[in-house]
Amino acid sequence: MIAAGIDLGGTKIEAQVFAADWSLANRHRWPTPKDYPALVTAMAAAIRWCETQGNFPIGISAAGLINPASGLALTSNLPATGKPFPADIATAAGRPIAWINDCRALTLSEATLGAAKGADPAVGLILGTGVAGGVVTGGKLLHSPAQTGGEFGHFPLAAAPIVSHGLPILTCGCGRQGCVETYLSAPGLSRIAAHLTGTQHSPETIVADRATNPHFAKAWDIWLDLATEFLITLGLTIDPQVIVIGGGLSRAPGLTDDLTQRLQKATLNGFPIPVLRLAEGGDASGARGAALHALNEATHA
Repeated sequence: MIAAGIDLGGTKIEAQVFAADWSLANRHRWPTPKDYPALVTAMAAAIRWCETQGNFPIGISAAGLINPASGLALTSNLPATGKPFPADIATAAGRPIAWINDCRALTLSEATLGAAKGADPAVGLILGTGVAGGVVTGGKLLHSPAQTGGEFGHFPLAAAPIVSHGLPILTCGCGRQGCVETYLSAPGLSRIAAHLTGTQHSPETIVADRATNPHFAKAWDIWLDLATEFLITLGLTIDPQVIVIGGGLSRAPGLTDDLTQRLQKATLNGFPIPVLRLAEGGDASGARGAALHALNEATHA
């Protein structure tokens, strides 16, 4: 065995142990507790289970941010905001752990072993309940002093498509107004459709019925306009060779083709665009990225 990763989500904790060729050797799953002391205890138990599989680095992947100045967590789907979460887990487990944001974990996993293998720079982009990702260059995650690098969902939306489609400026969950996440997330697609129809529809319904429902087709068209402008921003700031897309909206049939066609028309004339690919790792990406991160940390310690 080479390393283990623990993927911590709002409903489950999943530990995965990887062999030297990065194939999955073993896995175990627990429900995510709803209170903080029980959550810390459960994470320590997951670490101890990994230790029964061998002596190797262990990483944790979780949604949210850890403030590097205070060590306190900021997360919307775990009862850990304002708590020294990684430090408390390390104390309870009696060993150091490597911590990584779940979107950065997917990016590292895909850039090392998945759809962006060999690309430099590579960007991971999650389009799901929220919008976030990460950047890998030279085989490593881009250094992020504030640990907010990759929080793409809180870029400001491009004004042109907002104005041309008459969309309202919405307040984001982060407290700012007009963030990318308010419309490019899966709930954001539902907000676009609701703006057009006056009724609520799930993103799954909009995607599935967009070929036959003109309102859903229009909602998808508006979403593509906004997504294209966002991708142009990524291209002009990071200039990635490959952008790997994951999350619920990545399952929309034809997504990468639709976005590639729009991007080719909208980018600076004659300049190449990033290759858009779907993430390959599936539900293993978080744990595998955490394990890769832990191994990298141990190697360079």
